[in-house]
Amino acid sequence: MRIKSVKFKNFRCFRNETIVNLNDLSVFIGRNDAGKSAILEALEIFFNNSLVKIERDDLNVDAFAAGENTIEISCIFDQLPTQLIIDAANPTSLQDEHLLNASGDLEIKKLFTCGASVPKEKVFIVANHPTIVNGNDLLLLKKAELKARATQLAIPPGNYNGNVNSTIRRAIWGSFAALNLGQSEIQVDKEEAKEAWDYLRKWMPQYALFKSDRESNDADKEVTDPMKIAVNSAIAELGPELAAIQQRVMTKAIDVANRTLSKLQEMNPALATQLTPDFKTDPKWASLFSLTLSSDRNIPINKRGSGVRRLIVLNFFRAEAERRRNENNSQAIIYAFEEPENSQHPNHQEMLIKAFQELAETDNTHVLITTHNPALAGLVNEEDLRLITVDGRDNAVVLDNQNDIMRMIANTLGMLPEPLKPGLLICVEGPNDVVFMKNISATIHQNRIDLPDLSANPKVAIFPLGGGTLKDWVTQDYLSGLGTPQFHIYDLDDAANPQYVGQRDVVRARGGNNWAELTVKREIENYLHADCIEEVFGFPVRFGDMDDVPEIVASTQHDAASPNPWNGLDPDTKKKKISNAKRRLNSDVTQRMTWAQIQAADPNGDIVRWLEGIRDRLQ
Repeated sequence: MRIKSVKFKNFRCFRNETIVNLNDLSVFIGRNDAGKSAILEALEIFFNNSLVKIERDDLNVDAFAAGENTIEISCIFDQLPTQLIIDAANPTSLQDEHLLNASGDLEIKKLFTCGASVPKEKVFIVANHPTIVNGNDLLLLKKAELKARATQLAIPPGNYNGNVNSTIRRAIWGSFAALNLGQSEIQVDKEEAKEAWDYLRKWMPQYALFKSDRESNDADKEVTDPMKIAVNSAIAELGPELAAIQQRVMTKAIDVANRTLSKLQEMNPALATQLTPDFKTDPKWASLFSLTLSSDRNIPINKRGSGVRRLIVLNFFRAEAERRRNENNSQAIIYAFEEPENSQHPNHQEMLIKAFQELAETDNTHVLITTHNPALAGLVNEEDLRLITVDGRDNAVVLDNQNDIMRMIANTLGMLPEPLKPGLLICVEGPNDVVFMKNISATIHQNRIDLPDLSANPKVAIFPLGGGTLKDWVTQDYLSGLGTPQFHIYDLDDAANPQYVGQRDVVRARGGNNWAELTVKREIENYLHADCIEEVFGFPVRFGDMDDVPEIVASTQHDAASPNPWNGLDPDTKKKKISNAKRRLNSDVTQRMTWAQIQAADPNGDIVRWLEGIRDRLQ
């Protein structure tokens, strides 16, 4: 199952019902104490209630003052299991049991009553369910009660299998002219519906939360949690093998138990008939394995600096990104990380963001990040940003898909954190352009020492304006408050009708050290060398100065791996594949390009000319 969104009400700072839509990568940004951690911890409570446990004090203070005492946390899922096992060996489906909401998704709500010292949990499925009398409570009825209901409604016994509850329900629902479907909440942690909940829990994603708070003990969670996740992931992915082992053990054990009862039958038949072999619980495989990392010279990891400990976590994510990219059978997992910039060098922060992006691009994987650093927000795509702020009545709200979300972040947090005061601000369209300029300039600097290495020069900062909001940034000049000269580089896109020629001219007209350039080729990826692209992706490509390189690479890669033609894909799938190709082109390919290849791919020296302009404005 894939999580689409989360909803909560009366949880900490969120008084009203708040819906948070989740992308494969979601970055929550806002001021300290805005509610970023509350979102991640609400999910931890929903999935695990372990690292963070629900407490009575989690109840929103205004809700408490109004006499309310319940917290609601809901998750909405798609990519659902095709079968639902309620009756053993007789599968049904979520659709047949009317357990999907009006959008065709599975919505699970957990309600916590905060009257006692430890809030009590109830679990509901919010569904477009029959509301008609005698048809609205069938999932809660036992087999005998379902048969009685069928008899009451005069349904012929031949219309259903009396030993299978799902067929009785289907016959009862089929006897009504209209089911009057409407939003209903079916409690699934009790009565007969509990079997449906027990089955669905096996399909739920794993949720792994990495908190920013430092714990000073020998079992420091910053280090142990990744290792626990490694064990849990391995167990989940080896589920069929472990289930087979479990079944073999149970079969042999029950055989021994039955032979024992057979012997007991000879001595005490009355006692033997009262006993049956029964396994009370399934084995807890995770408790059998304890994985840790031993530090050099037996120094406890928790005695090392917090930066070192979090560096271990960083490389856990990098390793996971590589593993999950190479394995297609990974179970769904959600990684949540609070403030990855804490205790990390800026270069490590960028590496971590890159690892998160790579993880989010793998199947069955979500990555959630919180930060209050706008520089980190600039490294990801606009559609992945979520701004946590307050409305006019001081209620916490989550904003996404706003056309001016970068401006709103700028107004809320300021664009660049102190003490970063660059001598020149380089403005590009998106985060991939940031990576391109840093990698290519580093290689050029090794051969032209007079030109700046943008990946290491403290006098420059590169800021992505976002393609969708670039015109607004330039026209309104939101960055003018920094008092820093700006050098802008935009894609040409269309030689006959350049999209940003007007914005280029606006920046140039400001005078001083402000300047703007358009690429001479279609976009930044057209300056890559075809040999390096083949080296990274494993297939040759051909393209001209005005061809769409990311789409060429994405479509070629898809057609080589899938029997379904590229032209038959839906626009969203194409967009994601092109985005993945674009990221690898700007990160992996640029790192492999030599000075000679840069010159060959850019014979007119456009990139060198940009760097010369940047150099001259830094002097």
